[in-house]
Amino acid sequence: MSKLIKASLNRYKIPEFKPDWGDIRRGIEKECLRVSPAGQLSTRRHPAALGSALTNPYITTDFSEALLEFITPAYADIKDCLDMLENIHRFSLENLEEQEMLWVCSMPCPLNTDSEIPIARYGSSNIGRMKALYRSGLHHRYGSLMQIIAGLHYNFSMPDSFWQPFKKICGDQQSLMNFKTSRYLHLIRNFHRFSWLLIYLFGASPAACKCFAQGRQHSLLEFDDHSLYLPHATCLRMGKLGYKSEAQNSLFVCYNELDAYVECLNNAMHTPYPDYEAISRSENNGPVQINANLLQLENEFYSTIRPKRNVPSGTKPLDGLIKEGIEYVEIRALDLNPFLPMGINSEQIKFVDSFLLHCLLSESPQCNQAEFFEVANNVDLVVEHGRDPDLALSRAGRAIPMREWAESLLDDIDFSCTLLNYCHPEEDYGSALEAQRAKVSDSELTPSGKILKEMRENDLSFFEFSTERSKVAKKELLGSEMDSGTLVGFITASKNSLKRQAEIEGSDTLEFESYLAEWNNS
Repeated sequence: MSKLIKASLNRYKIPEFKPDWGDIRRGIEKECLRVSPAGQLSTRRHPAALGSALTNPYITTDFSEALLEFITPAYADIKDCLDMLENIHRFSLENLEEQEMLWVCSMPCPLNTDSEIPIARYGSSNIGRMKALYRSGLHHRYGSLMQIIAGLHYNFSMPDSFWQPFKKICGDQQSLMNFKTSRYLHLIRNFHRFSWLLIYLFGASPAACKCFAQGRQHSLLEFDDHSLYLPHATCLRMGKLGYKSEAQNSLFVCYNELDAYVECLNNAMHTPYPDYEAISRSENNGPVQINANLLQLENEFYSTIRPKRNVPSGTKPLDGLIKEGIEYVEIRALDLNPFLPMGINSEQIKFVDSFLLHCLLSESPQCNQAEFFEVANNVDLVVEHGRDPDLALSRAGRAIPMREWAESLLDDIDFSCTLLNYCHPEEDYGSALEAQRAKVSDSELTPSGKILKEMRENDLSFFEFSTERSKVAKKELLGSEMDSGTLVGFITASKNSLKRQAEIEGSDTLEFESYLAEWNNS
């Protein structure tokens, strides 16, 4: 056994790390807007050839009809995962209408008003109407513009073969389900502490179109006649103008125990909020939101990471977590990288896997309220000032230069990287780590730095930059064809999804008002 492996095992206080433990399973959910060839938001309905947004397992919509969401299954092989994501992109592009393309940036294209953004529709079934009503509630609470910011969600889980031996190593007497849940919470606590590093390394939203901030208070500067930015910003998507809710600012969500996490969100879903109670019903006296509580659903809680479990359609996610425990974690802090056709590549995946494995294996003290808000403030600082060489963050109440902390963290992540390299020597996790070290040394190498550099050097507005990059990505993705078997698989999935939607619509037995009342009372 090499000295590097021994040092890594010693770092995490484990006697071994078997090769099959490195068979991490990851799945990707990527959001992106449909836009016209001129870069304008599409107002067309979800393309029929893509099947039902309610039931297609690979292609759905998020907030808007124009905001596509691509979903890969979970894969143990990085190439398989990226190949699937690429084929979903290619199939979608080939079936868009009017030569539409996919917007490659997280921050949206220019708009005049919220009313231009078509809210997603999912058919006439109760579950379909519930999904649309939830989005109507988001529109009335926050406005539609915030809801069409696009991100990339990364689903991570350790292989089944890892858990029982690791439980034995830890000397834990809980059931396997409870042990896995406690260790995923362990990972989540560390992720919160260190998530600012991912935002610095992979943030790709340092600028936005002026319309994005119209009528809202902000601290952004004018880049040109059409664009706003901050000179050292990394990820405005995660900042005050992005996925933020003033109403949720006071929520202290604890990740020490699953019961405490569930209780916090349940309370928020059953606590009326005056501002939301003031939202009137529509002209026909129908509901415009699921309820007037602080959260309509648990998904409304804005967080950089979520504990997750796959549950049947119509089941409340929190109920699934309580009954069967955490199955995987969903990382929600990643921007789309406009320099990559799919918004992510294998180098980033290798580093994110190393980062998450480090969060899982290293010490993870219990969180407390003071640290919770300290972490939130660190994220806000990196969002707006991450590339400032003099930026300092707060660690346990003491100031520390961000770059000093980043270098220290990367040194620590090197241990988990070594373990994954041992499991998959052909993947070269070490190179992925070295690429991140280079970004810490030179912030111009970060996606946010590269975006502003290209805008400056080529005299481009944010809109012009994004439109050009979207055209490049479309050309690259359509430059090769899918094999016939893959194409048939997507066509079949789309057709089957339409049949499944019709079956769901035909099986409802309750009027929607009764269905909604039962949901809110459960």
